[in-house]
Amino acid sequence: MESALQITVKEFQQRRKKLMAHMSENSIAILPAAPVAIRNRDVEYPYRQDSDFYYLSGFIEPEAVMVLKPKREHGEFIMFCRERDPEKEMWGGLIKGPEGLCEEFGADDAFPIQDIDEILPGLIEGCDKVYYSMGSNPEFDRRVMSWVNVIRSKVRSGAQPPNEFMVLDHILHDLRLIKSKREIQLIRRAGEISAQAHVLAMKACQPGMWEYQLEGVYLNHFQHHGCRSAAYPSIVGGGANGCVLHYVENADLLKADELVLVDAGCEHQYYAGDITRTFPVDGQFSPEQRAIYEIVLQAQLDAIEQIKPGNHWDQPHEASVRTITRGLIKLGLLKGTLKTLIKAEAYKPFYMHRTGHWLGLDVHDVGDYKVGGQWRLLEPGMTLTVEPGIYISPDNTSVAKQWRGIGIRIEDNVLVTKTGCELLTDAAPTDPDEIERLMAS
Repeated sequence: MESALQITVKEFQQRRKKLMAHMSENSIAILPAAPVAIRNRDVEYPYRQDSDFYYLSGFIEPEAVMVLKPKREHGEFIMFCRERDPEKEMWGGLIKGPEGLCEEFGADDAFPIQDIDEILPGLIEGCDKVYYSMGSNPEFDRRVMSWVNVIRSKVRSGAQPPNEFMVLDHILHDLRLIKSKREIQLIRRAGEISAQAHVLAMKACQPGMWEYQLEGVYLNHFQHHGCRSAAYPSIVGGGANGCVLHYVENADLLKADELVLVDAGCEHQYYAGDITRTFPVDGQFSPEQRAIYEIVLQAQLDAIEQIKPGNHWDQPHEASVRTITRGLIKLGLLKGTLKTLIKAEAYKPFYMHRTGHWLGLDVHDVGDYKVGGQWRLLEPGMTLTVEPGIYISPDNTSVAKQWRGIGIRIEDNVLVTKTGCELLTDAAPTDPDEIERLMAS
């Protein structure tokens, strides 16, 4: 079932054509694969392809370079990659090689990676513009400049170096922002698997567990459904650890009468799920925990109502800020008028982050949030998270003791549709009564 949900070779081809349609005449685009990262000494981290590189090719091997050259006589899609080598394959697995890239991935031309210094300067020579994302890979930046300098050294012989370097990110990331039908299927599936894991974790949670044991419930479910990794390091924060936004140690004991905040999602076929749920370790919200929880839940519902075509990116955040500020006033944690407190950003000690982010191949996916200095308008096919929260530090002496150490965030994945939006991760309950019933079962 999982393998059926894949991006087709035809869709990768369509993506490249869309990108090249935005490129200037007589130009070239160069994209390197993600470098291999060393974990310690001679042990590598599990390899994960660069998202831009994958988006345009579907190729997941390291030591590769993609070149796009619109209207090139011998083919526009050129790849450099590792050659087949039985000895290397015995140690590290199958290598596709240049022939495999042409046959399986639709490359028009493919060459061994060791020949790139000889061939690529010739592809760059005579181009007016080079599209390349300078700065993300310093080692490869130096290689690109060395190829350009090879051309410059031959100017007296008639060689023509490029006149201009253009940042590739802006064009490519705008394309990535609007998801195709197949991408939406993959993101929806990532959300389903992630939501199922949250349900299992609620059922498994009990006082005396370690945070990392609860994390194991998620990772086991992800892998059981073909997701070899989480989309990001999971956050499992019991008690006051839930007030640490990017807490990833996951090494403390879960205690009765405390909440646990879990921010965890799987990566399915390179696409991310990203869900946060907060629930009581012993299955019962205290009055104070429930009071804060209900404010956050209402803030999320109010934010989701603002997600529809034509509304701008910041409207969900504005809605959540109003609801959270109003709720904190009602509980006596903030004092003053709603308008004055919002203008003074008095909510920020309790709610210090934005309400969401784009979601896709990267958990914090690409795409500008502002266009021409104005908040971007939402369009069908965009996918984003909605994740308001309230965090009351255990050291916050401005509030009564019973509120301190409560950290709550509720996060779901949302698709912008033609008429509004679709919640992709509602299989994991957010209603506090439903959570208590589930944990009691």
